[in-house]
Amino acid sequence: MKFGIFYELQLPRPWEAGGELKLYQDALTQLETADRCGYDHAWVVEHHFLEEYSHSPSPESFLAAASQRTKNIRLGHGIFQLTTNHPARVAERVAVLDLLSNGRCEFGMGESASITELTPFGRDMETKKEVFEEAVRAIFPMFKDGGSEHHGKYFDMPLRNVVPKPVQKPHPPLWMACSQLPTIERAGQHGFGALGFQFVSADAAHAWVHAYYNAITKRLTKLADYQINPNMALVSFFMCAKTDEEARARADGATFFQFALRFYGASQNRQRPAPGTVNMWDEYNKWKRDNPEAQEAALRGGLIGSPETIRKKLRRFRSSHIDQVILLNQAGKNSHEHICDSLELFAREVMPEFQNDTEHEAWKAGVMSGEIQLEEIDTEAFTDRYGKLAVSVGKPAIAAAG
Repeated sequence: MKFGIFYELQLPRPWEAGGELKLYQDALTQLETADRCGYDHAWVVEHHFLEEYSHSPSPESFLAAASQRTKNIRLGHGIFQLTTNHPARVAERVAVLDLLSNGRCEFGMGESASITELTPFGRDMETKKEVFEEAVRAIFPMFKDGGSEHHGKYFDMPLRNVVPKPVQKPHPPLWMACSQLPTIERAGQHGFGALGFQFVSADAAHAWVHAYYNAITKRLTKLADYQINPNMALVSFFMCAKTDEEARARADGATFFQFALRFYGASQNRQRPAPGTVNMWDEYNKWKRDNPEAQEAALRGGLIGSPETIRKKLRRFRSSHIDQVILLNQAGKNSHEHICDSLELFAREVMPEFQNDTEHEAWKAGVMSGEIQLEEIDTEAFTDRYGKLAVSVGKPAIAAAG
């Protein structure tokens, strides 16, 4: 099992002078810590205009800076929005990051799921899947030697040689963002690694792994000429401390993250309020005062607890054959010091048990070769992306404007 860390670069209100500067500098220091401790991947999102929830519109810049402060950790776009970027600009930025990191780039792709992000770039919810798939077809010829051209419905690119080219051949490993079960299966069908942003239970993970690997082994339909990447990763809320009580006390950001997801997800097309009309941190604290039991339940989910508690939970994920667990630690107002302490304690007391898992590698090789046939599990009971212990939020009132 591999371990990654995940960044939305959250910044709840109230915003103070120097807040974003501290956010970015602390996050880079956390990546240095993770690199030193032996974590495998660092994933950074691309989002636009999502106040408080994500201040990460330019992951390529952040990851480029991280490439100069780390040595071994792989640096992942989790994800690049193919709907709001021109294919040539995506290919260029991926190649440059691969060069700067000496071949450590991971290329995750996605569509965006909110009209707040899509509309300013001339995109919409109805066509974003078509745009994504056309962008995939346009990008991969650009990684090859020589020129390429593309003439489609959404992009028109005359013959040009997109330079530079990436270090990794034929291209960095490919991933796709998956927030629901159908996209997990779609990622497998297209041969992409699945970045599962679900926060599911171990039982659900077992079903989703089966759905993914059955799709990639039985129903593979590539969108273009690229190398497949059979890997299933799941994001989990995370805080490791000496005791369960201490970990939960330090992990309030995990509940804020869930609250924000639910709050925005309840609106049509995940439309956000007009700028400055909602203070998400205040809304969260109102909810927390009214729902103390729900907050406590949410903190019992995920990988939040002592090393021993987290080890027990990870053993269940290992039995589900998850390839990578991505740890979400930077959320809400979790402190920089607690995040670094958590990363170090987990790496020292938990990670060694789960690394170099030859049994998993043998299972995976058997599945990909066809020697192991996986059951087609009925996944209907495992479609909730938030998990059984997740917070519940009423439908928000959304102010005018996208």
